[in-house]
Amino acid sequence: MAAHNDIGQESERLAMEWLESKGYIFQEANYRYKHAEIDLIMIYRGILIFVEVKFRSGTGYGYAEEFVDYKKRQLIIRAADNYIHEKDWLRDIRFDIVGVYKDKFGNVRFKHFEDAFY
Repeated sequence: MAAHNDIGQESERLAMEWLESKGYIFQEANYRYKHAEIDLIMIYRGILIFVEVKFRSGTGYGYAEEFVDYKKRQLIIRAADNYIHEKDWLRDIRFDIVGVYKDKFGNVRFKHFEDAFY
């Protein structure tokens, strides 16, 4: 597996554990629908949350939220619509972005953007 895939999977695992520590309940990872993938699906306070995880080794080229463009958002929304239909989810939903930042010393920090788009 390519190194960037390993980093992506590790970032998703770290983000999931961090969200769980904040009271989020894990539902599913890497949900795929056609050409779209949702990194994490969580529930928090009765809200179904679709989470896009972005890893950055620094902010020199921009922040995590800047890398979720219009096309990516549309793909996530389409996959979320399918998931909602599959699960017959009738309550509120939300789309979040979690930035996973690792500095040159290996320290990890998170930046959470709740209700980042729709």
